[in-house]
Amino acid sequence: MRITGYRTLTTVQEWGRPVGDANGVLADGVVPVSIVVVDTDEGISGVGLGPHVEIERIFAAVDGEDPRAVTTLYDRMLRHSFKAGHAGSVFGTIGALDTALWDIKAQAAGQPLWRLLGGRDRRVPAYASGLDIGLTDEELVATYRAYAAHGLRAAKLKGGLDIARDRRRLGLVEEVLTEAGHGRRPGLMLDVNEAWTRKQAVRHVGELERTLDLIWIEEPVRRWDAEGLATVGRGVRASVATGENLTGLEQYRPLIAAGAVDIVQTAAVWGVTHFLRTSALAHAHDLPVSPIGNSPVGLLHAATSVPNHLTSELQDLRPPVGVTVDLHVEEGAFVLGDAPGLGVRVDERAIRASVRHPAARSTDGPDVRPTSAGRRLLPEDAASAPARPAYLPTGATVGGTALNGHGGRAGAPLAESDGH
Repeated sequence: MRITGYRTLTTVQEWGRPVGDANGVLADGVVPVSIVVVDTDEGISGVGLGPHVEIERIFAAVDGEDPRAVTTLYDRMLRHSFKAGHAGSVFGTIGALDTALWDIKAQAAGQPLWRLLGGRDRRVPAYASGLDIGLTDEELVATYRAYAAHGLRAAKLKGGLDIARDRRRLGLVEEVLTEAGHGRRPGLMLDVNEAWTRKQAVRHVGELERTLDLIWIEEPVRRWDAEGLATVGRGVRASVATGENLTGLEQYRPLIAAGAVDIVQTAAVWGVTHFLRTSALAHAHDLPVSPIGNSPVGLLHAATSVPNHLTSELQDLRPPVGVTVDLHVEEGAFVLGDAPGLGVRVDERAIRASVRHPAARSTDGPDVRPTSAGRRLLPEDAASAPARPAYLPTGATVGGTALNGHGGRAGAPLAESDGH
C-alpha cells in the first residue's frame, strides 16, 4: 500500500449560539473546520480534522510511503519542518496527516482504531465544555441541562474576566448538574485561557475556592511560564491543567521538571502520535492526561489505550456539517463504535450544499490575545460587553475555494456518507 495524494476541505461547526473565551467571542457561533483526506493506491482514504498550512511541504515527507508506518512517518514530517520549525498551525497540519494515517492503518486492519491501539473499553469518560463565556445566565443553564441529559456530571466553564460572575456561573452549573445527578456533587473546572498574571491567578482562584471546590484551573498564566504555573499550583488547592497549546513533546519537559502541571493536556488537532508520546511522558511522572477539543476523534480512540487518561473534553454535541462519526454520548462518556478506522465519514456534497462560511471580518476573536490580557485592573463582563466578531482560525480558508477540494496528486474521491 502506498500514499498517492491528499485532498483538503473546509466545513463548519455550527453551534447555534455565541461561543468563545476570555480572549473573544464568535457572535454567530460558526467555526470553520479544516479537513485533510489522504488517499492510497488501494482505495483506502484516511481523514484528519485539522489545518492544512504548508501541507505541500509536509506531505512530501510521506508521499509514496506505506501509510501503515505511521510513527516513523510522523518523525519524517517533523524532520521536514526542521529549519522553519513545527510550531503553531504547521504542527496541526502534521497532526491532521498523522491522524489520517492512523485512520488508514486501522481500516487496512479491519479494526476500529481504539481496538488497534490496544483499547479494551470503548467508553471514554467525558466532561462538558460549552465555550460559554458569551452566554447569559439563562442560556448557560439551558446549555448545561442539555449536557446533563447525556449523563455529563462534570463541566468546565470559560472565565477569567470577572471573578464575581465566574462564581455565579459556576454555582448555576453546579446546581444544574447536582439536580441531574440526584444530589451527587459534580466536578467543576475553570479555564481562563492565559488571561491572568501569577498574582491574579492565586488571588482569584483563592477567592473562588472560599465557596467552590474546583478540580482544576486551566491555563491560569502563559503556557510557557513554568515558574509561574508552579507558583499558581503552590498557591491554590485546585490542580493546574495546561498543555493544549504546546506544539511539541519537548515543550512539556520544563513544565514537568518545575512541577508546573498537574493535569497534562494535549489538543486533539495535534494528532494521535503526539498524544501517545505525551501520555507516556506524563505517565512516567505519575501525571494524568486529558485531551482537549475532540472534534478530531483520534484522541478519543487513543485515550482507550493509555493508562493515565483522566477525562476528555466534550464540546458541541453535534459533529461538523457534512461529517458523521461512529460514536455517541451516553452516561457521561463517549462511546466509540466498531467501524474500521476512526469511523469518520465526510459527505462532500453536503458540505458544498449547506456550508455557510463567516465572512472575513476582524482579526479579533478567541485566537487573538487582547492587549488588556494580564493587565486588567477592573472586572470585564463578557455577558454585557458587545460580542467580538467571528473569526477564522489560522489555516482556515476564506470563501468557497476550499470547498472544491485541492491537494496533491489525484487520488480516490471522498466517500459519501451512508449515515453510519
